[in-house]
Amino acid sequence: MKILITGIHGFVGSNLVNALSNQHILYGLDIITPEKKGIVKTFTWNDLANDNLPDVDMIIHLAGKAHDTKNQSQANVYFEINTELTKKIYDYFLDRSIKKFVFFSSVKAAADSVPGDILTEDVVPSPVGPYGESKIAAEQYILNMKAECTNKDKQFYILRPCMIHGPGNKGNLNLLYSVVNKGIPWPLGSFDNRRTFTSIDNLCFVIEGLIKQDVESGIYHIGDDESLSTNELIEVMCSAMGRRAHIWHIHRGMMSFCAKVGTILHLPLNEERLRKLTENYMVSNAKIKKELGIEKFPVRAKMGLYKTIQSFEK
Repeated sequence: MKILITGIHGFVGSNLVNALSNQHILYGLDIITPEKKGIVKTFTWNDLANDNLPDVDMIIHLAGKAHDTKNQSQANVYFEINTELTKKIYDYFLDRSIKKFVFFSSVKAAADSVPGDILTEDVVPSPVGPYGESKIAAEQYILNMKAECTNKDKQFYILRPCMIHGPGNKGNLNLLYSVVNKGIPWPLGSFDNRRTFTSIDNLCFVIEGLIKQDVESGIYHIGDDESLSTNELIEVMCSAMGRRAHIWHIHRGMMSFCAKVGTILHLPLNEERLRKLTENYMVSNAKIKKELGIEKFPVRAKMGLYKTIQSFEK
């Protein structure tokens, strides 16, 4: 197939190029246009406005404003990039004879905290903050234009991945890695929280499935089969680094008291940060696996994380 990938020079885009370039013809759409192995040519957003893009069979829309964990970005920037750019590229898809459209949203568009035990596609979206709100606005635009996709030749997929990790990743996982790499003990061992991650290899597997199979249009959550506790994550990190894990099991009440003091004194460990570090965020991938006709993803959660940490080491 001929595939146009927006944001192709980012972390996920670069991994998709490695996974797909041997079997498909790839074009890029990005704010930068360097030559890249596996890509015929990268176009600019001005080329989109001027209708100067090649004919393709599929669009994978990755371009977006990532979640700023330091909260230094203006809210309007998220909507200008995550919402408005999605509208532009989706309108382009509707006006052309392009068969498939994949939009990379986020689980944060569905919920900042998981209501109940596990997050499914049936949840009523309740994003918190401009990142999730801009993503859900883009999703709603695609869904509101559903009538335009009644043609059987057109299909759209809204993917909500959990935290994606892999070689070249520069997200929150790197922050935890830097702490563990310095030998700093993890003081929250008494909290047995569980989170779902997404290996880039499993994500590429999903995209290959959407390319090859006749999957029904809709919203799909993406995550590894197993959820891991932060303690398990640190143990995997240390194993990949050839080190011993240092996990302190300090009494939960003591840590909660320290967090309350941190809130009052504006310290790094406060109640909100403690909640984020210790809450459960488990996501179901049952719907996408059913559509792809598989029982398990090819990469186990711990093995994917082990590979990611080894890439950090290199």
